[in-house]
Amino acid sequence: MFHLKQVRAKALSAALAAALLTSCAAPPAEDEVTLSFFQFKPEAVKEFAGLIDEFEAANPGIRVLQNNVPDPDTAIRTLLVKNKTPDVLTLNGNASFGLLARACVFADLSQEPAARDVLPAVQDILNANGRCSGSEINGLPMANNASGVLYNPELFAKYGVSVPRTWDELIAAAETFKANGVAPFYMTLKDAWTTSPALVNLAAQLQPEGFFDRLTAAGADRNNSPVSFSKNYQEVADKLLQLFHYAQPGAAGVDYATGNKAFADGKSAMYLNGSFAVPAIRAANPDARIASFPYPVTNNPGNVTVVSGVDVVLAMGRDTPHRAEAQKFINFLMSKDVIDKYAKNQSAFAPIRSAAPQQDTALRGLASYFTSGKVDGYMDHRLPPSIPLVNITQQFVLDGDKSRYLNTLDNEWFKVAARMPNRGDQQ
Repeated sequence: MFHLKQVRAKALSAALAAALLTSCAAPPAEDEVTLSFFQFKPEAVKEFAGLIDEFEAANPGIRVLQNNVPDPDTAIRTLLVKNKTPDVLTLNGNASFGLLARACVFADLSQEPAARDVLPAVQDILNANGRCSGSEINGLPMANNASGVLYNPELFAKYGVSVPRTWDELIAAAETFKANGVAPFYMTLKDAWTTSPALVNLAAQLQPEGFFDRLTAAGADRNNSPVSFSKNYQEVADKLLQLFHYAQPGAAGVDYATGNKAFADGKSAMYLNGSFAVPAIRAANPDARIASFPYPVTNNPGNVTVVSGVDVVLAMGRDTPHRAEAQKFINFLMSKDVIDKYAKNQSAFAPIRSAAPQQDTALRGLASYFTSGKVDGYMDHRLPPSIPLVNITQQFVLDGDKSRYLNTLDNEWFKVAARMPNRGDQQ
């Protein structure tokens, strides 16, 4: 079981000082409540500053102080060790969030009015990463990403390629572009994490139902586990390697920023990324032609789903002394107008029923899957943060050693399970 006392204070003193920074502004009035707001996304600081101004104008008795630090995962753990849990937090809805939720760091928000507007499939994805108890909701999704294949519609039209709906059609499209001297995909293997978008989409549609729940329930008993990476990820690994077979020359030395620029400039037909890459691509070239489609992992179009993660989770400190004010701020951030505006500005998906339809042309190919609930969570959000998945996967696509890749994943998983014999109780 995860215990806060076991969290190591890794942050440098400068990071801690930044995290605890209040303000250089005038001190609050006696009857004014000040909320500490831990906000993890550096690219959204300005966005949230504007929202805070709007909230404070409508709520003159509440002041919100936004804290943003370079290393949020370390900073939040440091704050928890110091018993300084923020009143309101934004975090990424990943495995680290799940660990903290299972440790009962966050308040139960299941009775908040905003909780009733969240798309059920999205809330399920977040809950699966971890929560304090089986009935609690410890975080509300404010914004989601969606992982799919980005493509250049001009190049597709030029070479007469239709949007692939099956795996065979995807490979045929790649072969067509290759035969015409066009890079099918632009790969950025210098940054290990960029192998993940393809991996998580393949795994979502190919792994057996309940894979991680069954793996977790096995505990440290590797020999008798009904599932494992070696048993169940053979096709995932084969298809991952097949995709990276189409990498452009020199891909091992290319980083993500270079890939964004190359795709923006039309140097490949497709890009194995998702909504999170769209703002960076447009920053590299505002005139970039971008469209999207979900990964067709099998030859049955009916199996297609979109992998989506909660990019921004709103949470509340469980023991905040300002519960009413924190609730009011969270409900403001979860309002339709705020979420619609944030999703538009950040090229995100709005995870609430009342949201406006997705208007971004780059994301339109994924939108219907998201709103209809044909979504899966990121498999890497179900792995303990201590498992270096992206580095292991990067090595695999470079050396092609499937047996070593899958055995390494099993070894890493069961090492963690051996240290945490009650891990099955945490899901």
